[in-house]
Amino acid sequence: MKRNKETITLSIPSGTKEHLEEIARRLGIFWGKSPSVSGLLVAIAQQEFEVGEPFALNPTQVAALQQAIGLLKDSGCVEQAQIISSLVLERGKLEPPMRQSLLQQVSQPSEAWRILVDQLRGNQQPFHLLYGNPQGEDLSFTVRFAEISFEEKRFYLNIWCDETDDIKNPGFPELIHNRCLRLDRIKGVVPINGQWRHEGLDSLKVHLHLYRGMVKAYESKPDDIDNEVIEDVRQIVRRVSNPFWLIREVLRYGEDCVVVSPDSVRSLVKEKLKTLCQHYNLEVSS
Repeated sequence: MKRNKETITLSIPSGTKEHLEEIARRLGIFWGKSPSVSGLLVAIAQQEFEVGEPFALNPTQVAALQQAIGLLKDSGCVEQAQIISSLVLERGKLEPPMRQSLLQQVSQPSEAWRILVDQLRGNQQPFHLLYGNPQGEDLSFTVRFAEISFEEKRFYLNIWCDETDDIKNPGFPELIHNRCLRLDRIKGVVPINGQWRHEGLDSLKVHLHLYRGMVKAYESKPDDIDNEVIEDVRQIVRRVSNPFWLIREVLRYGEDCVVVSPDSVRSLVKEKLKTLCQHYNLEVSS
């Protein structure tokens, strides 16, 4: 069957034909053994190749996409995370260590632990969890309650577990069964028979006072039990299952936020402030 073809005449500067033939040769577009300018034009018209500056991700864009990849993986959207990882590998200007890390993620996708944990939580079914801590140790927990929280740009799995031996010097004995785990450090989840803990995580009540601008600027948190303004002070009572995050919040508010009680939390804030003063060679009386 004869194919219809159109003929066009191009007026191009001297030497342009050679450049077009070189591009066709590089792209593997030939007519017989010779590079084909006509074939190159057809390929461009059919959008088989990009024209102009190649699309590339700058370091700022790569950093933003990496954060998105982490959030997608923590949320259980593993396939979408893999797609973005492949895009960053293809179009990003990457240093060798970063490229190697992304290649490993793409070639060995992580399990969607978020999905499995959500299913077990919904069924109120206990489970064994294998976790790799930052020290390179593998820890096993018998989980009887779990919830997901978002803290400082990352999702975490908060659990109530039977095991307590991994806590050598508990600063808060009443919270010794609570753990806050990174989703990307989970190595295995296995459902087991047993009783689900309906009371949730262990907690303690922390009394906070907010001053000056924070009296009006403060936004109530889901774990706030009481929140009222008395004279010029906003007084808050919050249920806290992990003092680590609370103390980071308190220090961020600076002099406008004070932990009133309990003494265990208040003392820990004082120790943090003393250490900070020592870093700046400031003397603090006890």
